[in-house]
Amino acid sequence: MTLLTIETADHVTTLTLNRPDSMNPLGAAGDGDAFAEACDAINADMDVRCAILTGAGRAFSAGGDIKAMKEKTGNFGGTAPEIADGYRNNIHKILRALYSLRVPLIAAVNGPAIGLGCDLACLADMRIASEKAKFGVTFLKLGIIPGDGGTWILPRIIGEARAAELFYTGDVIDAQTALDWGLVSRVASPEELMGEANALAAKVAAMPPHALRQAKNLMRQGRSTSYDAALEMAANAQALMHSTADHMEGVDALIEKRAPKFSGR
Repeated sequence: MTLLTIETADHVTTLTLNRPDSMNPLGAAGDGDAFAEACDAINADMDVRCAILTGAGRAFSAGGDIKAMKEKTGNFGGTAPEIADGYRNNIHKILRALYSLRVPLIAAVNGPAIGLGCDLACLADMRIASEKAKFGVTFLKLGIIPGDGGTWILPRIIGEARAAELFYTGDVIDAQTALDWGLVSRVASPEELMGEANALAAKVAAMPPHALRQAKNLMRQGRSTSYDAALEMAANAQALMHSTADHMEGVDALIEKRAPKFSGR
């Protein structure tokens, strides 16, 4: 079954993990390529201003394929160097593709997001959870470690102490706890989740596309640069934005007391 279904409408691309019968596991051969292809297409299409990632069925993603781990097949078979390369060339390719998205990404977490599935959700810029969502990084319970960069991702979102609690205990938290901890920004009923995600995406997509991508890049670069470097990058990016037609449209709309209509020029 194809890993992803992809739909684009009104400047928003929705990526849906589509292995509902097995809770959307990841790590099969070609999964990294599927994500890389989808994210490259989004980055290349200036008509896309926002993306949504969600799961089909009752789960967002249960993470790595436990059956493959048991049988030591696919990504989890072979010698230690071969397994390491499987992570680098397939699983990590999924994560790098999402991390490299140039447009804002919303995770609409419809159900359990466990292990690698939690890492995927955490790579989104914004996360909305269904009341049925659960979050966990349960790698140690399987006798393995977070092999997906989760020890780098999760502490940046909920802080070192809470991330450590989840990693070292293997506990799974519900949607309300995720909201209290800042892992998600809002919780919706299962019936309203995609409506909430699409409404948020529509607000994002109403913004000028070049400025959106520049703003995301500045936020990303700000994690690892000095304040002086951030100011320099902001000055250069701002100079480019001042030369766009969308900037003048925003100024005119404010003066004329109307909603702006950004064209991407």
